[in-house]
Amino acid sequence: MIDLSGKVALVTGSSRGIGRACALRLAEAGADVVINYVTSGREADELAAQIAALGRNVACVRADVGQEEDVEDMVGFVRQEFGRLDVLVHNAATGGFRPLAATTQRHFDAAMHTNVLSLVHLLKAAAPLLESATARGKVVVLSSHGTHMALPMYGLIGGSKAALTALARHWALELGDRGVNVNVVEAGLVETDSTRRLPGAAEMFAGRKHKTMMGERMLEACDVADAVLFLASPLSDLVQGQTLVVDGGAAIHV
Repeated sequence: MIDLSGKVALVTGSSRGIGRACALRLAEAGADVVINYVTSGREADELAAQIAALGRNVACVRADVGQEEDVEDMVGFVRQEFGRLDVLVHNAATGGFRPLAATTQRHFDAAMHTNVLSLVHLLKAAAPLLESATARGKVVVLSSHGTHMALPMYGLIGGSKAALTALARHWALELGDRGVNVNVVEAGLVETDSTRRLPGAAEMFAGRKHKTMMGERMLEACDVADAVLFLASPLSDLVQGQTLVVDGGAAIHV
């Protein structure tokens, strides 16, 4: 059993969906958790109450991870209130579902700031805390099949996720010798509030059983959270700069 007792985890974009599942899973394993959100304050508070009921210390921080000042303030809060940071899970993402032909400069800038530049802001601010963790600090970045597959109306998000995955590898190179692991979890299609808005979502969800190799079992947010938990634990100390695909085998065949 993975035991993260005494550790502190910050999960960005954790009020809903996969981020929420990750925050809850880390808390179940013993970690104190900092929940980050931008607009979903009510959902963040509900999650905080659930984590507190497990006996964990928990806090909610409203911060736009695409803005460097917000990130610095958030990490400063973690330092002041918790005194340490052992695990950083970067899940926050934006972009909207539209054709690339309809993408504007504003759309591009928003997606790249929130989905990609955010990791630069986060690790510039959080690296000293992660490096001073009693064991190896752990960074887990959430990505998707859009990094290498063309999906309808997903070009901007997919492009940003590809950049994010590459950036994570370079952070692994810079931080690996300083006691920090940086890895990526690439999730398959999980039904969330966001993916339900994908054009053709109903057909994609219905077709998952023909793509995966898990029979009637469908990929859920908790399955992705289990992979994140592994990469956040000492069991993954020798895993560095890698991408762990969690999709039930959907991406390995036509």
